[in-house]
Amino acid sequence: MKECLRDSGRDMVQKETNCADALSIRELLMADVNRGNRPLSPHLTIYRPQLTSMTSIFVRLTGNALLVAMLMIVWWFVAAAAGPDAFATADGFVRSWFGDLVLFLSTWAIWYHMFGGIRHLIWDQGYMLDVEKSETAGLIMIIVSVLMTIFTAIVL
Repeated sequence: MKECLRDSGRDMVQKETNCADALSIRELLMADVNRGNRPLSPHLTIYRPQLTSMTSIFVRLTGNALLVAMLMIVWWFVAAAAGPDAFATADGFVRSWFGDLVLFLSTWAIWYHMFGGIRHLIWDQGYMLDVEKSETAGLIMIIVSVLMTIFTAIVL
């Protein structure tokens, strides 16, 4: 028999037991320590949305939206290889007002996602990590992505 100590959260208690029992008791107590004393996490509605968090969320959203747009483009290519009837259907969809809107917004998403990646590369180097510079980088990212989207739409 070995003497083992366990903490009940209030006081130390000595108990004679074998080490396997003491280990399982410790594991149970470790999961239960201060359970009633910890605050609950606040709900998202309490926080004011910050520019840096919102731009980061939109980088993730644009990445996922670009996957959907790529499926549309792949469908267009597969339809072109499948034959004239399939291509006419896909081409009619891609050239419709909805297809034009998806492609235009995809152009913005590409630019926005790229500038978000550049911003993260700058952060990875340890630059622009304070709040003011991070918010400035977010504003620059938004403005430049919109300007590059307009430039791309005009040129192409």
